[in-house]
Amino acid sequence: MAKHPRERLRTASVNNSQKELVAVAIFALTYLLISGRRLKVLPLNRPAAALLGTVLMVTCGIMTPEQAYRAVDYDTLVLLLGMSLISAYLSLAGFFDWTAEWVLKVARTPQRLLLYLILTSGVLSALLVNDTVCFMFTPLVVTVVVRGQLPLLPYLLALAMSANIGSVCTLVGNPQNMIIGQLSSIPFAKFSVSLLLPAAAGLGIQFAVLSYGFRMPLALASIKPGGGSRHEINWSLLRLTFGVLTLLFGCFFAGFNVAWTALAGATLVMVLARRDTHEVLKLVDWHLLLFFATLFVVVEGLNSTGLPDRIYSGLRELFGVTSTTQAWNLAWFSAVGSNVFSNVPFVLVAGKWMPGFVNPELMWKVMALATTFAGNLTLLGSVANIIVVESARGHIEVGFWDYGKFGIPVTILSTIVGMLLLLAMG
Repeated sequence: MAKHPRERLRTASVNNSQKELVAVAIFALTYLLISGRRLKVLPLNRPAAALLGTVLMVTCGIMTPEQAYRAVDYDTLVLLLGMSLISAYLSLAGFFDWTAEWVLKVARTPQRLLLYLILTSGVLSALLVNDTVCFMFTPLVVTVVVRGQLPLLPYLLALAMSANIGSVCTLVGNPQNMIIGQLSSIPFAKFSVSLLLPAAAGLGIQFAVLSYGFRMPLALASIKPGGGSRHEINWSLLRLTFGVLTLLFGCFFAGFNVAWTALAGATLVMVLARRDTHEVLKLVDWHLLLFFATLFVVVEGLNSTGLPDRIYSGLRELFGVTSTTQAWNLAWFSAVGSNVFSNVPFVLVAGKWMPGFVNPELMWKVMALATTFAGNLTLLGSVANIIVVESARGHIEVGFWDYGKFGIPVTILSTIVGMLLLLAMG
């Protein structure tokens, strides 16, 4: 006997509710594993946790395999691969070793070393992915600082925080900016012009906070001679890689497709470098690529239920009606959201809300600024922080408050000043 239309409607409603509950449960489990430390019951790292969430979304019927394939933003993966290959060739050329050595050589006082490290990390993170800069620089900074008998904590914080702050001013500086670039279609040059001053101001604020907070240890310390070890540099490979990198940024500013331009440049270096490509491909962060690919699926699984849209509809009035009010409210909402869910997942979810704002392009820039600067709020606020702290674990244990008492003021001050500059530029 056929069901009555009302009964069929009620059954469909129940099924949708169950589907939504399952999707939320999978999302919550995935991000619990991503944001927290490895659990003894499920000892999974971030990529493995996201992969688990992806498989559950498909096997539990939230998404079909075809929908999962379509959920992946392949342009973001292509951009990550291209920039990772460029970074790999710079590493093989000895650039990161040489740069760290040069900074330590020209810095004659601990305070000046702190400033140079902040500037170097900030600038390089704008040109390359911030996580890569932290990964390459941390062992070198630790070695030289320890040998020079300097306090390690201020330099570790300087490296991590400046990598986060400096990365905000380009669409290739960090993963969330890459996603924002693909979703918003904001021209590379236009984005960089808007975020350059906020990034510079943030680095200045960070230096002021750290130099004041560590004024006594830095005043009592002195750089001992012979702190570093010599590293050979492959000048021909370095010239080739930097030549291609310069060409890439010229193409970025000219409006070329950022993702495929980056991959084309990386491929050009690969062809002209005449190096064993196995050696290069081993340096690519394949875990990060897997993490992003599976993360797209998990977030789209949640989006498919319509829950994020309903949450936004309920909160929409709280954002205000003017462009300025919406910008400030989105900034603080993004800062909190990116620390609760992590910045990349938050951008993936909140990106769907942008068309509903008065000035969507400004809101994209606000979200880039807030989610990036919010990475400095806590020790677990960004992958860059975790990389630095974990890499230095054999020399120092950095506690949550050890980081937070500097990260909190840096985040609040840099976000306020950055927002004022961003709004002033329009």
